[in-house]
Amino acid sequence: MPQAIKYDISGKELGNIDLPERVFNENINKHAVHQVVVAQLAKMRQGTASTKTRGEVSGGGKKPWRQKGTGRARHGSIRSPLWVGGGVTFGPKPRTFDKKVPRKVKKLALRSILTHKLETGSLIVLDELKFEKPKTSQMVEVLRNLELEGAKVVIVIPEKDKNLYLSARNIPGVKTLVVDALNAYDLLDNDFIIIVNEAIEKIEEVLTR
Repeated sequence: MPQAIKYDISGKELGNIDLPERVFNENINKHAVHQVVVAQLAKMRQGTASTKTRGEVSGGGKKPWRQKGTGRARHGSIRSPLWVGGGVTFGPKPRTFDKKVPRKVKKLALRSILTHKLETGSLIVLDELKFEKPKTSQMVEVLRNLELEGAKVVIVIPEKDKNLYLSARNIPGVKTLVVDALNAYDLLDNDFIIIVNEAIEKIEEVLTR
């Protein structure tokens, strides 16, 4: 059974903790991780770029000059893409970049990432993390005790905690994630993942059902 060292907020080791094998002992599937991350980044694209075609540009109803006899090239509309102020040929139009990924593949990718983080020593289990009020200095002290000051860290918590969120949001490189909001990009884009002990059971429930 996979194990991790559990710490308290002072940085003291509290011994090993068993982790769910179905989550933290997955056969790492790089293809699934890649597929999910690409889909997630694609979904973040706005897709709002837009240009007007010659049919959408105003004006141009009248032929600029007669077809023959002027010595100039023939033209039918000043809104042709050849003209300044004319329409755009094959320009961008609003679109969605969404890519469909099966739910099972998303969960496989998350399990693969968590397994990889555990194997590389980048996953830390914290016994408890609660603040009575928002206090950035307290969060900085916790990170300092865990020797993670200045590192890029994702803190996984079991449920929304406003005090914890407000305490961490102003620290560069530190992000809090509720278990229900776990995603492949945020789990990969960091140096360390801190998982609060209470969140482990919920992670197993979400990623194995």
